[in-house]
Amino acid sequence: MPDVAYYASLPRTRGAAAALLLDDLGRVLLVKPTYKEGWFLPGGVIEQGESPLAACVRECEEELGFVPRLDGLACVDWGPPREGVDAVNVFVFGGSVTPDEIAGIRLPADELSEHVLVAPEKIPELAAPHIARRMEPSLRGIAEGRAVYLEDGREPGFGPAWEPVR
Repeated sequence: MPDVAYYASLPRTRGAAAALLLDDLGRVLLVKPTYKEGWFLPGGVIEQGESPLAACVRECEEELGFVPRLDGLACVDWGPPREGVDAVNVFVFGGSVTPDEIAGIRLPADELSEHVLVAPEKIPELAAPHIARRMEPSLRGIAEGRAVYLEDGREPGFGPAWEPVR
């Protein structure tokens, strides 16, 4: 039997899941929240007892009105605490979006005001720096068919001199 008191005393980490969806021209689908500045990937917070993949699917359905085809995990990015917000593990799943799906997007008006397809090199002009930093490594992970590990949007050069982000 597990020691419930011990497990209850352990620190907790927040989690989020997002979908990096590409159209047939390689453009990235971004959404604009009504409650904060900038553009983001569709996605959101992982709820209690929910897996990262289940959260990504749920958030896409809630935010876009459909469940896109997801091809696998592209990136895990550990985000350090910032501006009164706890550290977060962000799971980015790669996938695709068709022209029919794009045409049928139904944004929840109380949460999202717009959506756009943008060339990857334009993302830094629209997204917050901590969001934009994870795009190039995530896109590379999709292209290489592997998941990339990041700390605050940067790949930690593993090896003897490696220092984690603190």
